[in-house]
Amino acid sequence: MASIHALSVVDPRARIADDVTIGPFCWVGPDVTLESAVVVESHARIEGHTTLGKGVRVHAGAVLGGPPQDLKWKGQVSSLIIGEGTVIRECVTANLASDEGEATRIGAHCLIMAYVHVAHNTLVGDRVILANGVQLAGYVTVEEHAIVGGLAPVHQFVRIGAHSMIGGGCRVPQDVAPYVRAAGYPLKPIGLNAIGLARRGFSAPRIAELKRAYRLMFRSELRLEDAVKRIRAEIASSPEVEHFVRFAQESRRGLAR
Repeated sequence: MASIHALSVVDPRARIADDVTIGPFCWVGPDVTLESAVVVESHARIEGHTTLGKGVRVHAGAVLGGPPQDLKWKGQVSSLIIGEGTVIRECVTANLASDEGEATRIGAHCLIMAYVHVAHNTLVGDRVILANGVQLAGYVTVEEHAIVGGLAPVHQFVRIGAHSMIGGGCRVPQDVAPYVRAAGYPLKPIGLNAIGLARRGFSAPRIAELKRAYRLMFRSELRLEDAVKRIRAEIASSPEVEHFVRFAQESRRGLAR
């Protein structure tokens, strides 16, 4: 049977696994699903159609599944889904999606540090780290293994590429390419995230190919379309190089260059 502190309010309609732990002064709504081994510490509020995957840990003061801060939302049924093993630290807020049947998603094995805000319809991939005070606006996409430094505000509809790293306190108004480090004001790439890639098992030849692609995209002064052509012509195709190129081609907010 789940361990639920007597000073918490848990709606009997909530779906709660037998090994869930809920601390004191928590509020859990009727449409919430807490899967196996979830731990909810004190003073957390979980509402809406919210699902916490296996082993998620929610620290004090977090509010998950609240209504989207979006004036077009009129009570449409939407959801928040948080993947297995993710850690939600103190006072994090993550909202439902704005659109009927849509979801705000945070992936598996992420670390979402204190005071982060994840707005409606945002998609956060697996193993992402959002440092203290990161603010993600609506419809943002953060791909897997990205790291966003503390207090960084991210504009609506921006995409942050896989394995990228963004400096703390840096405003993010445009897309950040995969595999790069970005910082400054205005935000710009400051090199390939080579150390991070090596730590995650990327081979030296694969990193070298990405460095060549980076130089053509960001250091050659070529137009984006011409840089893409050069990359495709001069660098051996690989899933990483292809993702790097496609990400740039598909940018709607514009690529931070």
